[in-house]
Amino acid sequence: MSSRGSGTAVTVSIEDITAPATFNQLSDALVALWEALRVLPLGWTQYQAYRYFFGPGAEQRVAEFLERDGELTLSFTMAGRSHAVRVVPQR
Repeated sequence: MSSRGSGTAVTVSIEDITAPATFNQLSDALVALWEALRVLPLGWTQYQAYRYFFGPGAEQRVAEFLERDGELTLSFTMAGRSHAVRVVPQR
């Protein structure tokens, strides 16, 4: 896996829902994000999309996004407002 993969600390956050949190392992960060996201009233389509990105088996996909783009930022709409979900490697 790349240098930005599981061995590099990452900071994750969900705008207006969770404070930024830093994890030493990408896998731990993804578990925390998925636990926070899966209890939100996202609706079926958004739930499935976030399950793909942060649910079981997502570490490889997210590591590839981080390697290619430097960070991963997604958004979802809840209660008529957009919220950004961020995964940012620590440099």
